[in-house]
Amino acid sequence: MEEVYREDSYLRELEGKVIDITPEGIKLDKTIFHPREGGLEADSGYLIRKNEEEVKVTDVKRLDGEVVLAVDKALEFGESVIQKLDFDKRLKLMRLHTASHIIASIMFSKYNASIIGGNITEEYARDEFPIGDKDIFSSVIDEANNIADQGIELKVYELEKEKAMQIPGIVKLGERMPPDVKVWRIVEIPGVDIQADGGPHVKNTKEIGKIVLIKFESKGKDRKRIYYTVE
Repeated sequence: MEEVYREDSYLRELEGKVIDITPEGIKLDKTIFHPREGGLEADSGYLIRKNEEEVKVTDVKRLDGEVVLAVDKALEFGESVIQKLDFDKRLKLMRLHTASHIIASIMFSKYNASIIGGNITEEYARDEFPIGDKDIFSSVIDEANNIADQGIELKVYELEKEKAMQIPGIVKLGERMPPDVKVWRIVEIPGVDIQADGGPHVKNTKEIGKIVLIKFESKGKDRKRIYYTVE
């Protein structure tokens, strides 16, 4: 299975062939749909059959290492379909995802704080850190906006795990590591952040727009949570 979204996050439409049918959904030989993983909500969209019938993609997840699409109508093995992504949703997820990397980098470099939890939906992102208060996070959001406004081009490439692990801060997740594979996908915001990451991002930080802090919550001594969105 070819996960095309890893190479081109902006691709909105692509033909695919059904190569497996499972109780959880179908598998395509190549897909532009990103599954629900890495703290990101799954993509949404439709599959268009040869007779132009629309089949709704109701969920996307990874099972046994492969992307599975849950659909609202039965498809046939070997059937070719046109995948159509809900790109408005994808773009919002991409903008929030790149914003989250900038925020995580600032928290890591200034406060030595790794992310200990988080989730990104179409409406907002939620991140948790072991330290912080409303003033700290307000300041971090301001700094993140200044960085985003610089219009930095992102770099996405692959790196052998052994080499990647030598880079300080390559993993900023306090509670989990990337998949145990020999080659990691790296997302770099030059001069700002570098992380092992498998999800979609914008090409340029300018596309993020304005990051807006929605609210701050203290979930205990060692768990501080922020909610934010982009405009």
